[in-house]
Amino acid sequence: MNSHLQLALWIAHPVLQLGVVFAMLRRKQHQVFPVFFSYALAEIAGFAILFPIHKWCGYAAYFYTYWLCAAVTLAIGFKVIHEVFLDIFRPYHTLKDLGTVMFKWAGLVMLMAAGVIAAASPASDQGPVVQAIITMERCVRVIQCGLILFLIVFSKYLGVSWKQRSFGIAMGFGGSAIVEQIGVALRASSYLSEPSLNVLIMSSYNIAILLWFAYIFVEQPARSAIVAPLASQRWDQSLSDLQRPAGADSLIPMFEGMVDRAFSNTSSSSFQQREEPEERPLLIASRPVESAPRAVSRSLYQDRLVSKA
Repeated sequence: MNSHLQLALWIAHPVLQLGVVFAMLRRKQHQVFPVFFSYALAEIAGFAILFPIHKWCGYAAYFYTYWLCAAVTLAIGFKVIHEVFLDIFRPYHTLKDLGTVMFKWAGLVMLMAAGVIAAASPASDQGPVVQAIITMERCVRVIQCGLILFLIVFSKYLGVSWKQRSFGIAMGFGGSAIVEQIGVALRASSYLSEPSLNVLIMSSYNIAILLWFAYIFVEQPARSAIVAPLASQRWDQSLSDLQRPAGADSLIPMFEGMVDRAFSNTSSSSFQQREEPEERPLLIASRPVESAPRAVSRSLYQDRLVSKA
C-alpha cells in the first residue's frame, strides 16, 4: 500500500510542477523569478530521467542518477533562496548587496562543511560524494527554515505582505523543509518507519507546489510605504555609510582650511593690536601741532592791535 502511495505522490510532483510552469508563463512570472522557473523545469526533467531508469534499469544506475539530479536541483534551490532575498530587499540596494555577499559566504561554508564531513565520515555503501550531497541538502533545508522564520519576524519592517509571491515561494520551501527535518528527527528516534517518512516528505512537497501554484494567481499588493521603510531605510542608509566612508585624504583640505582661517584670524587680531597703540599718540600729538599756528596768529593779531592803538 505504501509503495503505491509513494509512487502516486512521486508522479504528482511533475504534474503539479507543470501546472506551476504554465501558470508562470501565462502570468509572465518567469521573467520576475527566472531561477524559480528553472527550478520547476529541473524538477520535471529530473522526473523524466529518473522514472524510466527506476522502472527499467537496475538499482545502481538509478542510485547514481538520483543523487546527480539531487545535486543539480539542490544547487538551483539554493539559488532560489537568493532570488527570494533579492526580491524582498529590492527597494534597499545596500541591504541587497549585503545579502548577496552573505549568500556567497554561506555557499562557500556549506561546500567546506560538506567536504569535511564527507572526508571524516566512515566508509559506507553510499560513498563520500553521496555523504557530501546529503550534508549540503541538510544545510540548504536549514537555510530554508531560517528564511521563512526571517520573513515571519521581519516582514513588517521590510514592508513584505503575506500575499507577495516571494513570501509564497519562501513559505513553500520553508514549510516543506520544516516537515522534512521533523520527519528525519522522528525517523532517527525510531518513531517513524522509512516508508512513512517518504510519504510525509512527498506529501509536504506536493502541498508546497500547490501553494506556489496558488500564489501565482494572487494579486500582488503594493509595498507598504508607511510601515516598512522607516526602520529599513535607516538600516540601508547606515550600511551605505559604512560601505562608502570618507576617504583619508578628503579630510586634509578641510583641516587646511581650518588652519588657514585660524592663522588669518590670529594675524589680523595681532596686527590690530600693534596698530592701536601707535595711532593714539599720533592723534594726541597732532592736536598741539595743529593748535600752535593758531596761537601764534592770535598773538600776532593782538600785537598789531596794540601797536595801532
